[in-house]
This record gives sequence, structure tokens and C-alpha cells, in this order.
Amino acid sequence: MEIKKILFATDFMAGAAQATAYAADLAERYGAKLYVVHVIHDVGKMTAWYAPKVNLSELKKTMEEKSKQELQQCCTLGLGGYKNVEYRLLTGVPDEEILKFQRENNIDLIVIGTNSRKMAYNRRIFGSTADRVVNYSPCPVLTVMPTGEEGPESKDPKLCSAGEIRF
Repeated sequence: MEIKKILFATDFMAGAAQATAYAADLAERYGAKLYVVHVIHDVGKMTAWYAPKVNLSELKKTMEEKSKQELQQCCTLGLGGYKNVEYRLLTGVPDEEILKFQRENNIDLIVIGTNSRKMAYNRRIFGSTADRVVNYSPCPVLTVMPTGEEGPESKDPKLCSAGEIRF
């Protein structure tokens, strides 16, 4: 099996923070290029229903700026010095954009953290984005469940990862 390109999709939550190390380790072991991707959910499709008076261009600009900061902070800490990395900030529906990026860039492996929830009988279910990526990806997907340990997730309440804007 040849793995030349790895896509690491992050939403900056605990599962993604812990998955960063897996993505970097796999990329280093295979000598693969690592694409770190964050998808900003297209809020234009949702805001008319939730908040019709939102300035969408300002909201989008703020989300992009904060996402870039988060990519630098989150991934710099977890990549362990791995250098063959390209960062991408995309806009759209997260699972659709991840799968589109995979197809357009011939990605060999996707690494994604999950925001799993415990259900009855200690059974875990994936978050909806990870679930759809696993179900529809034409390439293998490594999912990383949060262990409960704190990762390099930001605590700044203005950033996406602090819980104010979650998609």
C-alpha cells in the first residue's frame, strides 16, 4: 500500500487535537504530504433562519481570521516538527468539502477526530461529519476518539474551538 497524501480534517475540538499527532506520525512514517484542512461551515445558508440581521461578510471575515489562528496554534503544537504540510481553509458543508478535497487531490488516507458521544451500554457514536466521511470516502479513514485528556484546544472564547461557533 502506498500512502503519498494524507488529509487531516480538523474542527479544533478535543478529538481533532488528539488526531493531530496520528496524522503527523503517519505522514512521517510514509514520507507523505500532509494536508491540514479546516472547513468553515457556510453560515449564509443558515443565518436567514437564525439571525436575519447578521452582517455575513463581517462574520465570514472573523471566522476566517480566527480559523487561521487556530490552525497555527492547534497544529503547530501537535505536528511535532513535521514540515511537509499544507494548510487549507475551506468554506461549505464540512463533510462535503472534505470529500471533495479528497477527490480533487487524490488523497490516500483521511485522518479525522471524532466528537463521539456515549450512548446506552457504553456504545459510542460518531459526530455527523466524521460519520459521513467514513461512510462516503473512497479511501481509508482513520478516526480518533477523544480520550478525555486535554489537547492543544484553544481556551480563548473568541476562537471557534471555544464553543461559541460550532458546526
